[in-house]
Amino acid sequence: MRVHRRGPRGPGRGGPRPPHSRVQRGGGGRLGAADRSEGLAVRFRAPVPRAVLVLAATHFVADGYSNIYAPLLPLLIPKLGLSLAMAGMLTTVLQLGSSFSQLGFGHLADRWRPRVLLIAGPFVSVVVLSFVGVAPNPVALGAVLLVGGLGGAAFHPTAAAVVHHLGGRHSGLAMALHITGGSLGFSLAPLLFAPFAQRAGPEWIPVLAVPGVVVLALLLRNLPPTAAARSRQAGGLLALRPWAVPLGLLWSIVVLRTMVSLSFATFVPVMLVRRGVSVGAAGAAVSAYLFASAAGGLTGGPLADRFGHRRLIMLSMICAVPFLVAAPMLSGWAFVATLTAAGFCLQSTLPVNVTFAHLIAPINAGTVSSLMMGFAWGSGGLAVPAVGLLADRVGVEATLRVMAFAPLLAAALAWSLPRMHATRAVPAEMNIM
Repeated sequence: MRVHRRGPRGPGRGGPRPPHSRVQRGGGGRLGAADRSEGLAVRFRAPVPRAVLVLAATHFVADGYSNIYAPLLPLLIPKLGLSLAMAGMLTTVLQLGSSFSQLGFGHLADRWRPRVLLIAGPFVSVVVLSFVGVAPNPVALGAVLLVGGLGGAAFHPTAAAVVHHLGGRHSGLAMALHITGGSLGFSLAPLLFAPFAQRAGPEWIPVLAVPGVVVLALLLRNLPPTAAARSRQAGGLLALRPWAVPLGLLWSIVVLRTMVSLSFATFVPVMLVRRGVSVGAAGAAVSAYLFASAAGGLTGGPLADRFGHRRLIMLSMICAVPFLVAAPMLSGWAFVATLTAAGFCLQSTLPVNVTFAHLIAPINAGTVSSLMMGFAWGSGGLAVPAVGLLADRVGVEATLRVMAFAPLLAAALAWSLPRMHATRAVPAEMNIM
C-alpha cells in the first residue's frame, strides 16, 4: 500500500489561507478598510503640499495690497497736488522698497529666521499700504510706500525659496501656483480699491486693512513650522560666483521680459485712449492682458517640469513675438485677443525662471529668489521711462512694435543656458524657525 505524503495545501488548492486573506477578499474586516483608505490617500495625494497653497493665497493678498497706489492716483493727484513727475517718482520709491530691497531680505532669509519674514512681511505690507489715502503730503506718502514695499520685499524671496523646496519633483507646478496667486491678486486689486475710494473717499481706505489682516491671520496660522531651511552657506551673492554665467544669462532674460511686459501694460492704455477708446475700456483690455499673463504663468511651471526649463523659455519668447508685433496694428476684439495671447506666451516663464535659477545654483535659496524676482523685475522696470521717451519721439505704436522684438534677444540668451531638469528627489524636511 503506497502512502502519498501530501504537503500543506496552498491558498489556490483549498488549503489554509494566510490570516489576513479572508479580510482582504471579503472586505468586511478592519484591515481591508484601512488598506483601501491608505490606497486612496496615496492615489489622490495632492502633487504639492498644503503649505504651497497657503503661501500662494498669502501671495494673492500681499500683491493685491501692493497695487493699491496706482488705482488711487486719480484721487491722490488732486488731493496732494501731485504733478505727473512726482507721481512717477513715488512709483519709483515703491519700486525701490518692494523690488531692489529683496536682495537684502533674500540674504537675511538665508542666514536668519525665514518664518519671521514670511509672517511679518505680508502684515506690514497690508497694514502700512492701506494708509496711502490718509497721507497728508507727498513726503508722508513716499514713506508709506517705502515701508509698505519693504514688507512685500521681506515676503517674496523667502516665500519663493520655501515653495521651491516644498515642491520637490513638482517644483515647477508649485512655483506656478505661488506666482499665479500673486499675479491674480495684483490684477484684481483695482476692482476693489478704486470703486471703494471713489465712493467713500481715500481717507477711508485704511478700513480695507481689516479684511486683509483677518485673511492673513487665518492663512498663516496653517503654515507648518517645518517648510524650508536656512542655508548653511554664507556669503550672499559672492557665494553664487561659480554659477555667475548661467545666472547672469537668466537674469538678463528676466529683465528683457519684464521690460517688454511693463512697456505694453503701461503704454497700451495711452495708445487706446488716443484712438478714442474710453478709459474704462482701455483698462479692461489691460486687465485681460494681466489675467492672460497669470494663466500663462500657471501653465508654464508644469510644462517646464515635463519638457525642460531652457526649452520652454526659448519657445515662449519666440512664440510671443508675432502676437506682440501684430497687436498695435489691430483694434477691437482682434486687438484684445492678440494682446492676451502675447501676455500668455510672454509670461509663461514667470515661475520657470525662478525655479530654473534654484536648479542652477542649489545654495542660498533666498538670495537666488531675490535675484530673479525683485532685483530683475525692478531692473526691467527702470527701462520703462526710456521706452516712454522713445514713444514721445516716434509714437506709441512704433515704440511697441520695436519692443516686440526684444524677446528674440531673450531667446538667443536662453540658448546658452544649461540643459537641466527638475530633480526627482524630494528634498528633506528642514527647519524654518
